[in-house]
Amino acid sequence: MISKEQFDREVDLIIVNAIREDVGDGDHSSLACIPEEARGKAKLLVKDRGVLAGVDFAQKVFKHVDEGLTVDVRIRDGQEVKQGDIVFYVEGSSRSILKAERLVLNAMQRMSAIASKTAKYVKMLEGTGTGILDTRKTTPGIRALEKWAVKIGGGENHRFALYDMIMLKDNHIDFAGGITQAIKKTKKYLEERGKDLKIIVEARNMEEVEEILQSEGVYRILLDNFTFEDTVKAVKRIGKKCQTESSGGIDETTIRKYAECGVNYISSGALTHSVYNMDLSLKAVND
Repeated sequence: MISKEQFDREVDLIIVNAIREDVGDGDHSSLACIPEEARGKAKLLVKDRGVLAGVDFAQKVFKHVDEGLTVDVRIRDGQEVKQGDIVFYVEGSSRSILKAERLVLNAMQRMSAIASKTAKYVKMLEGTGTGILDTRKTTPGIRALEKWAVKIGGGENHRFALYDMIMLKDNHIDFAGGITQAIKKTKKYLEERGKDLKIIVEARNMEEVEEILQSEGVYRILLDNFTFEDTVKAVKRIGKKCQTESSGGIDETTIRKYAECGVNYISSGALTHSVYNMDLSLKAVND
């Protein structure tokens, strides 16, 4: 994964771009009818059930929009919420609250949905010793938020992007002339450029597992679309030589059984690409 500093920069870029996209040359609805000196207060209301995520992000958004806004947080990221809960109160310039509203809601609704689904998967894996990983199957432009939400939900992050880990999948292998050739070329490439990146290699069957094991320096073998039986065989054959990861169409009905095959990790694109936003709303408070 990328460093915390780089991750924070990604989050800052998301905020800047989202405000640019949403506000443009001004929030004319607010500018037209709300005086510049007007002050207000609003509450974030939960209208759903699940694991909350995005509170820390919301605070960053409010600060970016207006450092004069104050946020009184009542429920933190990672906590379970239910309908009627109040997550936080935000107070200050009415115009500023409205300017930040949509970005805060859009992000928190999606992040909470991802955290909730991740937490559900984590619970399904309890006692197996298998971790749940996200993938790069994220919404373009907001990957940092979605991976952040996975961590809040108790999952682990896979590589962030194409640049922080080597992952030799079927197309890389086929274009490179085979598994052994792909690994050799990769190790040479990394050595020539002085890069220290972990190497994951995808296997489509037991024969490919055997071939991968002939090469040194592989960090993890990705068992793609393996049956339960072949997964057990692969895990036994690989032993402690490197880590193992199962992927490919694994869902709530099969995740526990794959974990019981003994893999170190299960990766699931569904954590980020197949969720329904948590229902949240920001409501004005009239004291």
